[in-house]
Amino acid sequence: MKLDHYPAQEPLSAVGAAYHARALALGEGIHGTEASYGPDPYQSLAIFRPEQPSGHVLLFLLGGGWTSGYKEWMYFMALALTVLGVTFVSAGYRLAPQHVFPVGVDDAADAFAWVVQHSDGHGGDPQRVFVGGHSAGGQYAAPRAATAEWRRARGLSEHCARGGLPISGVYRFGSERGLSVRPRFLGPAGHAETAASPLLHLQPATCPPMFITRGSRDFPHPIAQARQRASMLQATGVSVQTEVLEGADHFEASVAWGDTGSGWPTRATAWMRQVQTQSTPSTGEPR
Repeated sequence: MKLDHYPAQEPLSAVGAAYHARALALGEGIHGTEASYGPDPYQSLAIFRPEQPSGHVLLFLLGGGWTSGYKEWMYFMALALTVLGVTFVSAGYRLAPQHVFPVGVDDAADAFAWVVQHSDGHGGDPQRVFVGGHSAGGQYAAPRAATAEWRRARGLSEHCARGGLPISGVYRFGSERGLSVRPRFLGPAGHAETAASPLLHLQPATCPPMFITRGSRDFPHPIAQARQRASMLQATGVSVQTEVLEGADHFEASVAWGDTGSGWPTRATAWMRQVQTQSTPSTGEPR
């Protein structure tokens, strides 16, 4: 899979390089329809249309520590979801340190706007667009997916994300939040910790139902913050379902999303259908 059309990005760590190789190998030979929602090469999407569309769409944002990654990493998810009728869209976004907050969040919003405006041409229903993301992508998907402000700015006053499916996301920044280093996408010190923290900007009236996933052996901060986010949303009346992938670490939890044997694609698709057809009560206690 050729990636040489992208501008240079931060070098990967050893574990990041291993995930890069594994994700590309899993996605080898899987091809979607390419599109762009902006002029930068990273502002691109790949759309995977099912043979028998259900109308549900999952827009997914990759992880990569806000400084690395390609939308091609997520292609391996496509087959497991399209066979269940879901139109799958993998979206890239501009990376730090060249681009700092709120650029990546705005890119996620613009990708969502593009999907809403074009989903019916790919087997999707613009009223059934769900947003998910892994790690950094889970954080980028969270702040703007439900707010009226950015929808109005993009001519989408009648549309919001139908639901959110973050995995191993980071939802709060600042001291004592479990991160070993300050993420570079936040920009200058003290610049954006509060604004970039989804946990500090919950809007129950507009927040969609959430399907929050993590690995049982995930990093400590995604585990703690997933529990906290689920508890806070449930306390405000937002429908929340939690999913713990037993035995999975931070990277294996991502891979499980494209593995039919893990059961995640089937459970997530069933949840999307449930959300679409009824008002679902909060499910269980956050684990």
